[in-house]
Parts: sequence; structure tokens; C-alpha cells
Amino acid sequence: MLLIRTLEDRLGALCREGKAPMIAASTGQEAAALGVIDTLGPDDLLLTNHRSMSHLLSRGADPGRVLAEILGKRTGYCQGKASHLHLSIRELGIMLTSTVVGAELSLAPGIALGASMQDSSGIVACFFGDGGACEGVFHESLNLAALWELPILYACENNNWQAFVSVKEALPTARIADFAASYGIKSQSIDGTDLEAVREAAQAAQAYVRKERRPFLLETHCPRLRGHAVLDPMHYVDAEEQAAGWARDPLVALSQRLAQAGVLSDEARAQMQREVDLEVERAVAFAMESPYPGPEELLTDVFA
Repeated sequence: MLLIRTLEDRLGALCREGKAPMIAASTGQEAAALGVIDTLGPDDLLLTNHRSMSHLLSRGADPGRVLAEILGKRTGYCQGKASHLHLSIRELGIMLTSTVVGAELSLAPGIALGASMQDSSGIVACFFGDGGACEGVFHESLNLAALWELPILYACENNNWQAFVSVKEALPTARIADFAASYGIKSQSIDGTDLEAVREAAQAAQAYVRKERRPFLLETHCPRLRGHAVLDPMHYVDAEEQAAGWARDPLVALSQRLAQAGVLSDEARAQMQREVDLEVERAVAFAMESPYPGPEELLTDVFA
């Protein structure tokens, strides 16, 4: 969680300096991502969206190669051709990230069906936000998953904001998990800032999907602590709401819980941060020093 937060903060600084493109940070959603992905196995497949850094790093992606991809460098996971918005990491089972809202939902049934036809024991974890739940494809995806009895763990990260629009203006309910019942799909809605609670719920959810080969919708409520993208000042969000969000910071909550349990001292926490800072700086140096793809690669890795 520290690595996710630190790398995204560093990317924000690079963006302000004009050295990196804008990204949609997952600040405030680290526990929601890690808690789910930590319960998945090596044969499970992932689909996610544009706010994907927490998913990539939680799955074990190398920070240097992720950053190189964002900067368009040849050493990135997709040779600099995908950025973080359309990234695929085959060896980690990350099928795609997508900046098209709801695109991951449209592909989840097909990927799960394909895995089932190949007798795979793995499941598909599909991450989406409250914005994706407003798309028609959300309902189409749930309908197919229920109809075909597909092993999909739908992981909704409800952060209350769809770009610059409040979820209160876009949905008639505060609980996206409630939609699942209409399709006969089991669901649960929990606090996404509590890492232990997320992991416990995700463990039970993925076990159900794995055993029954049926879908499950797990909704995690977590505040979006940064703007839609890193340079967004969030002037449209009430100051009290922002303060309330930061009061639920999952990193602070976990640090305090571990400190109270006597397993994380201030010194150990500071040392952990220093190690993460070094790892991030190594990643930045690797990405900055990496070459761009050459013109001869313009037509490689394309279908036509």
C-alpha cells in the first residue's frame, strides 16, 4: 500500500514537472485493491479500469516497467504502446486495463466463458467503479454471468465520484451491490478502507466463485482522495467531504491498527517508507533512462 501511494505521488510530481502524462490515481483505494487481489491465485485472470495502479502493483507488477510503460518506453510491459490505460501483462494474468468506462465489464463474461471451456480452475476478477455501474454493459455483463453461470468476482470500488460527477447525481441507490439481486447473484457491500475486512470478505467471495462456478459482486466503499486525474484540484468537492475522506485514509488506519497491536513502531514505519522511497526512485531512474521504441516497431504487435 505504501508502494502504491508513493509511486502515484511521485508520478504526480513528474506530471506537474511536465515529465509524465496525467494518470488517474487510486489514492484512498489501496486497501480495496490489495484486499481482493491478495486472495487470488496464480491462474486467476484480472480485468480493470483506468484507475489501475493499485491493481497492477498488488498483483506483483514491477514498478519500473509500469512506469516505463506510462512514459512510452520500450522497456514497459507493452513496449510503451499501451501506457497504463490499455495495459496487458500476460504473465500476471492481467488481461487489460481500460480507459473506456465499463469496457472491462463487457469482456469479463467472454474471458470467463473461455476459461470455463478450457476447464480452467481459475476465476476472473473484474474491477470497476461506480461510474461503470451506470453503463448498460454493467447489466448486460451481470445478466450473462448469471445466465451462463460464469466464475466472475465483480469487484466494485465505489469511490463516490464519476470523474467530476457525484454518485448521488448518477445513481438512485448508495449500494451498487443491490443490483446483483435482480440477477440472482450473491453480493456484499463493505468498508473498502479496512484492509482486513476487505480481505476477509474477498476470501469468502472468491471461494464461493471458485467452488460454485457462479458470479459474486463485492462492493467496497472507499473515498477518492485525489481528483479525477493527478492535476485535478477537486474544486467541485466540498471541503468537508474531502476532510472526511482523508480521515478514512486506509494507510493511516492500518498503521494505527498495527501500532496499537504493538507490531509496528514509528521507527519501523519510517524505515519501511525509506525502503519504498528507494524502490520508487530506482523505478523512476529505470524508466527515465530507458529508450523509446524505434520507428521500425510502428507496425509490430498489431492485427492489421
